[in-house]
Amino acid sequence: MSRSDALTAAVARFDSGAFTRALAALVAIPSESQRPEGAPFLQAYLAALTLRLQALGFVCDEIANPLPGAPPLLLAERIEDPALPCVLTYGHGDVTHGQAGHWAEGRDPFTLTAVDGRLYGRGTADNKGQHLINLTAIEAVLAVRGRLGFNVKLIFEMAEEIGSPGLAETVRRHRDRLAADVFIASDGPRLQPDRPTLFMGARGALNFDLVVDLRDGAHHSGNWGGLLADPAMILAQALSTITDARGQIRIPEWRPDSLTPAIRAALRDLPIDEARGPAIDRDWGEADLTPAERAYGWNSFAILALSAGQPEAPQNAIAGHARAACQLRFVVGTDPAAILPALRRHLDSHGFARVRIDDAGGLGFRATRLDPGAPWARFAIASLTETAGAPPHVLPNLAGSLPNDVFAEGLGLPTVWVPHSYRACSQHAPNEHALAALCRDALRVMAGLWWDIGDHPPDKAR
Repeated sequence: MSRSDALTAAVARFDSGAFTRALAALVAIPSESQRPEGAPFLQAYLAALTLRLQALGFVCDEIANPLPGAPPLLLAERIEDPALPCVLTYGHGDVTHGQAGHWAEGRDPFTLTAVDGRLYGRGTADNKGQHLINLTAIEAVLAVRGRLGFNVKLIFEMAEEIGSPGLAETVRRHRDRLAADVFIASDGPRLQPDRPTLFMGARGALNFDLVVDLRDGAHHSGNWGGLLADPAMILAQALSTITDARGQIRIPEWRPDSLTPAIRAALRDLPIDEARGPAIDRDWGEADLTPAERAYGWNSFAILALSAGQPEAPQNAIAGHARAACQLRFVVGTDPAAILPALRRHLDSHGFARVRIDDAGGLGFRATRLDPGAPWARFAIASLTETAGAPPHVLPNLAGSLPNDVFAEGLGLPTVWVPHSYRACSQHAPNEHALAALCRDALRVMAGLWWDIGDHPPDKAR
């Protein structure tokens, strides 16, 4: 049997409806990690995944999260021969809030709905559909060749959407058990829907709140206007010093030095416009950087939410409290431990000592990046090129954030991500969906990659 047979077998699982039915069963489990009442469904998802993995010859072990109260994790392995190369893969089965009642045409977020080539449902893009593609491609290779030709280990979590609590400690405790030669997984979007993408790291993320808390309660704006300091004004002025009017970062320590000529060359000519998404604001962000450099080679500051008084029912009163939920996405070359101290110095130097910095979840993920010329990266690029008939888009790192540091730094593995979504998929929002054509193509891509690893892994893969 041949590589072509494996690709055909993978596509057949989509064309027959088997993939879609399996995805519908996973989407139907409302595994919302952000809701305390979702805990039984997180457990149910692991049980469903265990059944699928056992059918593929995996030995599964559900383990307690080392962080009290956090969801359990699943470790699984399929060992054909200890002398063979070993791939560690990963996925998460938790999702963000379903946001029922806000989906178009009254769709239920936990019912898979196929409309005009789109598969709607919470988790179709992030991350249920993506890890199901990888497992279905393994199934196709096994059906054709009878074996993989390499060993596979899997770690699966149910808390990625709340910052992956306990994941790093789990990996540390089970370091020997998770030993492998390479990490290959899927999350995030392709740069363009019709062409595979490969990235080897991710930007880090740090969430924090800026708070001005001056007094209890609000006071009549007529009686007290001009007499009481306005926390919303103070906060707005403080925020305006962090960037200029086009969003260029003004804090020196937040401006990375890692956008090297080599990284700029890697990002050159990468398409970043997405016809199905919002139009890019060309006059926003660093003026001397291209859009691709801003998204993948630079830091970005965002105000996620801003509140004072009662926005839903404004009153003629001066609020006593104002808060801004903020986030810094950062690339390699930015010291996470220096981010908030630098912000504190900046605010103080501009006269905003009354603005408090609150930890709002803290450091979500650290920034990571693997050289695209590394052996496993070159191998994956070659495999995707053979399947697609053209080279994939190659990113030094994802613009978003993932727990890649747990595997790149915690286990010392080369990390390769092959995403199966696209940027306009509405993940974390109503109407999340996967593209049917992209899923079908991704099954071919992953079947080819798994086949190639079993057929001719990189030299010195061990």
